[in-house]
Amino acid sequence: MTESERSFSYLAEGVGGFPRRAGIEERFDLFTRYHRDTPGVKFLAGAVSFVRDQLGLDGGDFLYEMCEGILACNYPVPDRMLRVSEKIVKQYIRKEMIGTHPFLGDFDLYAVEGGTAAMTYLFNSMRVNHLLKSGDTIALGMPIFTPYIEIPELKEYHLTELTINADPADGWQYPRKELDKLRDPKVKAFFLVNPSNPPSVRMSDESLNYLASIVKERPDLIVLTDDVYGTFADNFVSLFAMCPKNTILVYSFSKYFGATGWRLGVIATHKSNLFDEMISKLPNAERDDLNHRYASITTEPEKLLFIDRIVADSRTVALNHTSGLSTPKQVQMVLFSLFSLMDSADSYKNAMKRLIRSRKAALYRGMGTAPEPVDSNVVDYYTLLDVEQQSKEVGPDFVKWLLESIQPHELLFRLAEEAGVVLLPGKGFGTRHPSGRVSLANLNEEDYVKIGRCVRNEYLERYRKSGGKLHKDNKK
Repeated sequence: MTESERSFSYLAEGVGGFPRRAGIEERFDLFTRYHRDTPGVKFLAGAVSFVRDQLGLDGGDFLYEMCEGILACNYPVPDRMLRVSEKIVKQYIRKEMIGTHPFLGDFDLYAVEGGTAAMTYLFNSMRVNHLLKSGDTIALGMPIFTPYIEIPELKEYHLTELTINADPADGWQYPRKELDKLRDPKVKAFFLVNPSNPPSVRMSDESLNYLASIVKERPDLIVLTDDVYGTFADNFVSLFAMCPKNTILVYSFSKYFGATGWRLGVIATHKSNLFDEMISKLPNAERDDLNHRYASITTEPEKLLFIDRIVADSRTVALNHTSGLSTPKQVQMVLFSLFSLMDSADSYKNAMKRLIRSRKAALYRGMGTAPEPVDSNVVDYYTLLDVEQQSKEVGPDFVKWLLESIQPHELLFRLAEEAGVVLLPGKGFGTRHPSGRVSLANLNEEDYVKIGRCVRNEYLERYRKSGGKLHKDNKK
């Protein structure tokens, strides 16, 4: 605001102008000295130093882009993502999604309004650019976030869905026989959420390597990996790191930073990718139609990258000049990224993992059962309460009664009506067993104890009223 006011300092009506690039670093240094005791200023000063000294970027360019961005006095330029902001967020994506895994080449980012916008834009642009056509078969890694199930069924897409089912008995990993379905050339694309939603389990290294070997044999297979929960895992490696040419990465800042209302996400594609190759090989008639579609925004539409087509399509092409995530949101995305990059000890990540796992322990404590054994692939952002599994400790007669006499949805509705506890049915996410999804994201620990008690008491009270007898160790 101080930079903006410099342009019209002689006015008292609250009028500001564009910040000035010349001398902005020196003025910022004076600002931080004067406000060194103000909360947040120490972080901002450290961020400028990190950008300049560790990332090798121009400190003045960074400050100018941040000032102009937070003032929101321009549409995003470039529309796909602000120049310095993209370089910084790339470093964050490299750290959290790629890590130490060997990665050749570079990639592009498109800043979007969270993972939901990413899904919508990608489905639309893949259809518009003939990467997926009506009737094509796509594979879905089940269970999965429900829009991935619902969107392909819409009339404008009319895609055929093939399920790649994770095995709950094997820690929600994909069996090889399921992944082998992707070898069929009729399968045009594979969409997955990793770590999964709702089991919150990342693909094991063995599964990742096996899947990568299949993609190597299927160089025409489109892969979309939604890795929003990857930042809760240790040493996470995205499929985007393993198969960059074939893979579109979707990442959202919403969950890790508890900022769903900000709507912050990115789409990433490698600079050398399958999608641009597929578009270049389309029949002449289809390429001519696409050239006409994008002719209003470039004199060489045939050279327009797929990721830039997504940007244009997100605003129905005609409004391409107003595309892109609002600049204050991009600034917030940059600050989140720098906060993580500057945290060399991963203190925040460790704190988040402790927090959600203590909530999970409280939930199971309320139910009077032990939580599942620790699995390094489980990130615990959600937990699935398998009705059958959770009932085994009460006794086999109770399990039999429960599965024969009560529908899982009925239990969930009764919990909502009588106890005010709202759980989502696992079946809606493509699970194949009666279950409810509990989010461990945003309630206090004592609330999870109460939820656990409500779940347990609802089951047991109805069993008692039916004349059932409890296992001797569970009569209390």
